[in-house]
Amino acid sequence: MSNQTEYLRTREGSEIGKIVVDRDLCISAAACLTVAPETYELDGENKAVVIDPNAADDETLKMSAEACPTKAILLFDKAGKQIYP
Repeated sequence: MSNQTEYLRTREGSEIGKIVVDRDLCISAAACLTVAPETYELDGENKAVVIDPNAADDETLKMSAEACPTKAILLFDKAGKQIYP
């Protein structure tokens, strides 16, 4: 089973309700940080963690997830349906 961390998103007007980071897939490429530095950081194990799930707009969050070479960032809508990848 994956080692996933969920981050609920409450940003007004956002279609994204949850960001999930799969720590087993994260390889510390930091592409997500390049796209959305206000949302992510690397922790002590050099794994991506969400520091503010509401900081970036939806388009920036989608680009940050798409930038991840291992698809370690999953995005879900407010109903819980996976919208990326």
